[in-house]
Amino acid sequence: MAVRTRPFPVAARAGNRPLVDVSVLVPAKDEAGNLALFLELCEVMISAQSAQYEVIVVDDGSSDGSWALLQELRERFPFLHPVRHRAQRGIAEALRTGYLHSRGQVLVFYPADLQFKPEDIPSLVGPILAGESEMVTGYKQGKYEKAFVSGIYNKLSRTLFHVPVRDLNNVKAYRREIMAALPMRPDFHRYMIVMAAAQGFTVTEVPIPLYPRHAGRSKFGLSRIPIGVLDMLAVWFELRFGQKPLLAFGMLGVALFALGVLAGFGALAWLLISGQGQRWAWTVIQTCLMLGSIFFATGLLGEQIAQQRSEVRELRRELDELAAGQQETDEQGLARATVRDDA
Repeated sequence: MAVRTRPFPVAARAGNRPLVDVSVLVPAKDEAGNLALFLELCEVMISAQSAQYEVIVVDDGSSDGSWALLQELRERFPFLHPVRHRAQRGIAEALRTGYLHSRGQVLVFYPADLQFKPEDIPSLVGPILAGESEMVTGYKQGKYEKAFVSGIYNKLSRTLFHVPVRDLNNVKAYRREIMAALPMRPDFHRYMIVMAAAQGFTVTEVPIPLYPRHAGRSKFGLSRIPIGVLDMLAVWFELRFGQKPLLAFGMLGVALFALGVLAGFGALAWLLISGQGQRWAWTVIQTCLMLGSIFFATGLLGEQIAQQRSEVRELRRELDELAAGQQETDEQGLARATVRDDA
């Protein structure tokens, strides 16, 4: 997949607030019992940093009063910018919403359940601000209730994608252009590292302590396992054949069609030699010919869809360039107006 950078039009979506260095994106679903303490710890962490931070909490359809609490906390913490989904849309959508409302050149995915403490955010951000990496993921240190399932998931992911990190689904920090380059798909946050590495971004990991939840309960159970496996296969297919679907469907179709043709010649020769036909053989032959034709046609259709996706990406790139140019013009105009006012 080609990397596309989607510059963020600050004037349109960030309310002309000044840029910051780091935006912490916090999806929150029914986390009213954790938000106040989480933000207090963020305040302590931010006060000790030279980089400029903001915290964007995305209330993902909470029903426990989280949104009302966030309105109160906004008056107390100037770095807080709450955003709301009226209905639950999932972590991936929450991260996308947070990204669209953020201003930082470095983004951090961090949960609000306090299993990870804000004091460890600089460990994720540091290598990126220093120019040593473009994406940093945490490696859990401590007791983890789902360690067995997580271990299987990570092992399968490393086998399929050959990504040199031990924990793919954890807190992470990444440059803004990585989020801009990722395809829109459900649960993409689980495979951000995989997709970023496939596009050539550098990925490293650092140890991050894991703590018990402060309040509330986990939103994930065993039912997520089959969904995670299917998502993993979907991402693998996207990376392997997304740009060239004919390689998968076309080759399979040609192979089945060729097998049917060869089997047909073999069955016909046996009929001529022995005078006996095999009904099952002709059924297999017809099935191979039909499936081969269907798979090949599917591959051709997939190629047309892939071409349309490429054209859409190119249009987005051109729109991004126009938006970036307009943003630069607006910033220059604002700077000239500021100079005139000072004079």
